[in-house]
Amino acid sequence: MRALVIILGFAAMFFTSCTKQKESVNIQELNQQFISAWNSKNADKVISFLGEDVHFLQGEVHFQGKSEVADKWVRETMGTIADLKTNVVSSGTGENIAYEAGTFSVDVLPAGPDQPHGVGEGNFMLLWKKSEEGEWKLHFAQLEDLPVQARNM
Repeated sequence: MRALVIILGFAAMFFTSCTKQKESVNIQELNQQFISAWNSKNADKVISFLGEDVHFLQGEVHFQGKSEVADKWVRETMGTIADLKTNVVSSGTGENIAYEAGTFSVDVLPAGPDQPHGVGEGNFMLLWKKSEEGEWKLHFAQLEDLPVQARNM
């Protein structure tokens, strides 16, 4: 009887160790891919991260849906800033949802030839959801900006 219990115990350990563990997303890596695409001005890559039901909030501005967010946030903003950097304060992951939040800074490009460069800073939160196909897509982005400061050159 004791031998049977030992054999069943080893069998249970063997089958348990062979079961597939649910993979959780590496949110830091996912956000780095997003930021790298943004900094390299690859709008198509940035847009590929957006979910169909994405929401973007910045102050009183609210865009929703992949098409509107792509046009009014990604395409309109990408050429006006450079060198996006984030400082993560909080992050979390679950089976189907993940987020990062913290502060960001960007170089604000001059609007005209006689305009100064600027520095933009604020808070951010990016919320990702796993699609039915198993892809992680940006579902919600919120930015709270401080006023842009002229950069000392």
